[in-house]
Amino acid sequence: MTPLKIGACLKSAEIAAHRDWLFAAERDIEIQDFMSHAALTTEFADRIAAARTALDGHSGRVGIHGPFEGLDIDNKDAELRPLITARLIRALEAADRIGARQMVLHSPYTAWYQNNVFCGPGYQERKLALVHDLLGPVVSAAERLGIVLVIENIEDVRPETRRAMVDSFDTPAIALSIDTGHAQLARRMSGAPPVADFVADAGDQLAHVHLQDVDGHADRHWAPGEGEIEWTAVFRALSACKSAPHLVLELSDKTHIPKGFAHLQALGIAV
Repeated sequence: MTPLKIGACLKSAEIAAHRDWLFAAERDIEIQDFMSHAALTTEFADRIAAARTALDGHSGRVGIHGPFEGLDIDNKDAELRPLITARLIRALEAADRIGARQMVLHSPYTAWYQNNVFCGPGYQERKLALVHDLLGPVVSAAERLGIVLVIENIEDVRPETRRAMVDSFDTPAIALSIDTGHAQLARRMSGAPPVADFVADAGDQLAHVHLQDVDGHADRHWAPGEGEIEWTAVFRALSACKSAPHLVLELSDKTHIPKGFAHLQALGIAV
């Protein structure tokens, strides 16, 4: 198994502390400055400028995390859906202006969905129609800008459900993201497959991975090695992906990035 190069998720102001590690090896960076209402309205220009300054001299791949709190992509409210669409398109503008070519969005498929999907006729179809109505213009904007939307598992129990949603758009402008910690939590809480199986299911549609460890109880965002994830199995599955996904440490404590990287490196699976 060939070791894989990994990067990190950071706010613009946090990049300087990890600049040498990130820039010298052209590592993937995910900018996490554009998730709030203020970031995409009153603070928009300032945050664009800060991100561009922080990334100056970086020649690796860049993505951003899109906004998500209160912005469900299957929202049923006819008045709110256009507002959410507009917010996501605004985030795509931010991505384009800082040179990012990926944007992370959250999956709408919860454990509730999985347990109730067969309770009534047309449940799957109605949910997918809501997603297309809201996300369709965002996908079109991503196509124009050359940006890929990557849909991250949150509470997803069955990875193939989210994959089918991505397939339904039939465009390379939308792909799959996996958060390792979220997948492990779904395994413990809802009987989801192991994390490596999430990766295997995504296959060459996998464009992005959040690397974080958990204890199986809460969304800890610990450094790899602090929780219970089977990292060698996960990276074995990742090494089989021909899509070269962005691989980024998403840790709650950014000072633990070197420790998390060192753990994966010591296992012989990351460089």
